[in-house]
Amino acid sequence: MTTSTRTRTSTSIGNRGETVHPASPAIDTESVTALLERGRSLATPVLRAAVDRLAPPMDTVAAYHFGWIDAQGRPAAGDGGKAVRPALALLSAQAAGQPPEAGVPGAVAVELVHNFSLLHDDLMDGDEQRRHRDTVWKVHGPAQAILVGDALFALAGEILLELGTAEAGRATRRLTVATRKLIDGQAQDISYEHRERVTVQECLEMEGNKTGALLACAASIGAVLGGADDRTADVLERYGHHLGLAFQAVDDVLGIWGDPQSTGKQTWSDLRQRKKSLPVVAALAASGPASERLARILADDAKKSQDEFADFTEEDFAFRAALIEEAGGREWTSQEARRQHATAVAALDEVDMPEPVRAQFVALADFVVVRER
Repeated sequence: MTTSTRTRTSTSIGNRGETVHPASPAIDTESVTALLERGRSLATPVLRAAVDRLAPPMDTVAAYHFGWIDAQGRPAAGDGGKAVRPALALLSAQAAGQPPEAGVPGAVAVELVHNFSLLHDDLMDGDEQRRHRDTVWKVHGPAQAILVGDALFALAGEILLELGTAEAGRATRRLTVATRKLIDGQAQDISYEHRERVTVQECLEMEGNKTGALLACAASIGAVLGGADDRTADVLERYGHHLGLAFQAVDDVLGIWGDPQSTGKQTWSDLRQRKKSLPVVAALAASGPASERLARILADDAKKSQDEFADFTEEDFAFRAALIEEAGGREWTSQEARRQHATAVAALDEVDMPEPVRAQFVALADFVVVRER
């Protein structure tokens, strides 16, 4: 595959004028598509069998969430997500010298935890759309969203532990730690929405927990199941952690400026939820008139009730987005995605793995920083 020159940039906001602007990496589209499809095709039958264990109506509610049926219970070919986590779990098994199938239980367990978090996050954030259709709480009610999310979390541990091996126990421990960090990150995210100021470092810590922890687990869990030692698993986790930060930085840009037709969410989605995402905190940390004006506006916004905030017009949100961009928040966040991407890729040098497997890890990292949804 073709890779670009990768340049590390500083996380400091004050030196934006001196920042190098690295080019986006070229994507090996064919390789990435094959990896994602392999992860989806190997994990989905096991994932469906796990969901079938749930008592009615949780089984059908979960099937709706995964896109397997529509709101009326009819078979559907919905968008089940990008499948980056299953792809990583299978690749990590290969990094340990095992066939990709050895990582399938880990891929399924990680997907179950990921979707547990989505079900709960959609309810807590009030999101009505995911993957271009109504969210579970909107269709089946908040109680079902909570119950099914809890059930998916329980299934994740069940899938791993029923393997009955020492490696399964190690994998379960890593997944449990990652889940706790994910929940920590969601709690931080919610608490930041009503604070006037959040530092860039606080935001990165939150996103490292909320997104990085589970991707870190996905990147290592197949290797653990394949018998890799802790050092190898830790290095792969570090790759996944920085990949998660890159993934979330791209998500943060899309959460404000993404095309709803691509993202499946409302315009200005993160601004509507008052999220202190990276573009916002980076813009507030910068100096200049746009940053100062943005700070005053967001301070006033924080005092408004949710009902008052719901009355904002498209122009109100567009104005805030323009100030964030003028203050440099959009550009800094895009640069941070590339910096985290470079750090993730560099970590791979510490693991002895077949070169084709390494190239596929790099291809997935490249995909994350240039995606549009």
